[in-house]
Amino acid sequence: MSTENEGNEGNAVPSVPSVPSAPPVPAAAPEGTPQGGPPAPEAPPAAPSDAPTAHIPAATHQTGAEPPAAGHEHHPYAPPSPQQPPAGSAAWPPPPPAIPSYADGGSPPVWGAPEHSEPERPRKRRASGLVAAVAVAALVAGGVGGALGYWAADSNDSGSSGSTTVAASNSPKDFKRDPGTIAGVAAGALPSVVTIDAQSGDGEGGTGTGFVYDKEGHILTNNHVVASAADSGQLTATFSNGKKYDAEVVGRAQGYDVAVLKLKNAPDGLTPLALGDSDKVAVGDSTIAIGAPFGLSNTVTTGIISAKNRPVASGDGSSNKNSYMSALQTDASINPGNSGGPLLDAGGAVIGINSAIQSTSGGGVGQSQAGSIGLGFAIPVNQAKNVAEQLIKTGQPVYPVIGATVTMEEKTGGAVISDEGAGGTPAVTPNGPAAQAGLKAGDVITKFNDTTVESGPTLIGEIWTHKPGDKVTLTYQRDGKTSTAELTLGERKGDS
Repeated sequence: MSTENEGNEGNAVPSVPSVPSAPPVPAAAPEGTPQGGPPAPEAPPAAPSDAPTAHIPAATHQTGAEPPAAGHEHHPYAPPSPQQPPAGSAAWPPPPPAIPSYADGGSPPVWGAPEHSEPERPRKRRASGLVAAVAVAALVAGGVGGALGYWAADSNDSGSSGSTTVAASNSPKDFKRDPGTIAGVAAGALPSVVTIDAQSGDGEGGTGTGFVYDKEGHILTNNHVVASAADSGQLTATFSNGKKYDAEVVGRAQGYDVAVLKLKNAPDGLTPLALGDSDKVAVGDSTIAIGAPFGLSNTVTTGIISAKNRPVASGDGSSNKNSYMSALQTDASINPGNSGGPLLDAGGAVIGINSAIQSTSGGGVGQSQAGSIGLGFAIPVNQAKNVAEQLIKTGQPVYPVIGATVTMEEKTGGAVISDEGAGGTPAVTPNGPAAQAGLKAGDVITKFNDTTVESGPTLIGEIWTHKPGDKVTLTYQRDGKTSTAELTLGERKGDS
């Protein structure tokens, strides 16, 4: 099956390529905490009155504790033994999840709670965050919880008197964070990061993140964060100081997964975040991500650049429309709600827009959101800046194209030009850039400039890091022979 990679130049309307099949992933994590614990064991029969008394070895007591009074046998507290699963049950305890699993609106049993307590029925809830899933990896909601017992702390305090607290020489209010530290970078960036609440016309929606792009009140974020509310919904942006502003969409680029909002009645004194140079980022560089994971606004996480030029095809999980990027990979914790937020370098400059995660979850029914496993992906800021400027200027995106349709299959050793384009159109657009360079259906593109091309999505991601009019070199194979071709990228306006 073939699909249009970035649009033909003819009259036919190009279709959005389907997402390539995802590589095998581990078994899906549990969907939530089991409803209720195992049945309580039956109480043992009472001992007869003439039964001998069991002698429990004396526990070591704390220094300074008073010995038991004469004539009174002292029995130290013995915590109850763990509950055993019912006979024949192979599913308890459940295997540890690959990621924390939050029950759908419910709460896991609290340690020490009465065994006969009726578990609360799960309630439906809206997604608390927005994030794109890489390939077809599902987004799954999850978490674990519990409470700490009180007895241990209480027993350790028995018999103690006086205070053992030691005061620090300087109180926290006297501590200063240098501008180059993580705390200093976070303090400088947080006032320019907003939590976006997107509500569609039917009341559905979720939260994402954005950041101040310029002093005029433009906010840069992901398209999938605002897509549900772009036409007839409501958008608000809340700053770290709690001030909230209504916002409207200036332009969206679904293929790039970039959107620009503008604050209504924007306040004076907005401070845009400084933009870095994503081309100069190196693997191992420190990263700082800011966002609202699962609705927790103003969350800061750290990591490093794990890889560059990572080909990523991502979708919002609710449509067949996908985005393609040659992404920055980071192990900074990114979760639903981080989407659209800035990925900063050690100096506080934006180097990317956090957009997608890879998860271990499958595509089972009822699975909706996933958590971080240390594989997050960000749109390089150099590309995002070009798209943002175009959206602010015209309200619609412009995509560079080679004028050829490639397949979305993986493990083909390159991007294979299809036998036929969308709707029966030619796979190579007549008089388009690829045709003028001599490319034909069946050719396998293996390199884009100096970057190895492994599949159709890889080629698209690389093309979209450029602008229409850029000159590029393609390496391709035909009938076992390798050739090169130079061409000038064409353009396609708007999303198909």
